[in-house]
Amino acid sequence: MKHGMPYVPEGRVIGLLGGSFDPAHAGHVHITREALKRFGLDEVWWLVSPGNPLKARGPAGFERRMKRAREVMQHPRVRISDFEQRSGTRYTAETIKALIVAYPQARFVWLMGADNLVQFAQWQDWQWIMETVPVGVLARPGQRGAARGAKAAEAYKRYQMRASRAGLLGRSEAPAWCFVNVPMVDLSSSQIRQSGNWPNDKKG
Repeated sequence: MKHGMPYVPEGRVIGLLGGSFDPAHAGHVHITREALKRFGLDEVWWLVSPGNPLKARGPAGFERRMKRAREVMQHPRVRISDFEQRSGTRYTAETIKALIVAYPQARFVWLMGADNLVQFAQWQDWQWIMETVPVGVLARPGQRGAARGAKAAEAYKRYQMRASRAGLLGRSEAPAWCFVNVPMVDLSSSQIRQSGNWPNDKKG
């Protein structure tokens, strides 16, 4: 077992959903279940990050976020992972590189909500990500139009798979990405924090 992760069989197709999960909520659960159904994945790993490089304010304590994630996402094909904390990676590209080294026998697919696609071109080494692993994008409330016109979407337009072929994404060679519309849950971590039900602290 490496970085607290389980044994991975040859050819396993694993979707990766990264984020601070501050806190994890029903929206994360929803897109995870949809990704399992839509993209031909064997399982999904939630990569709970120590912090988000694009956010100036730090998240709640790591152990607390991990605990909450395990409480809200209970599925036999979903694993809650502290890989980034253990491996010391900070950016998505670094994490993917480390996972490929640790699990060369696996096939990884990066998962994101449509809101992340809008800002994807701001991510470190985003082009390397697009050209290294397939990317599955799931629509979220109010983001469809902006996502379709995003810089990354335009730059890799020729590599976009039709939604009707989404089930082939997990076995496709990068660059390959697919945008799917799914029944949406209009809920965000920021809404929960603003409600006062999830204090933003640094306790574990």
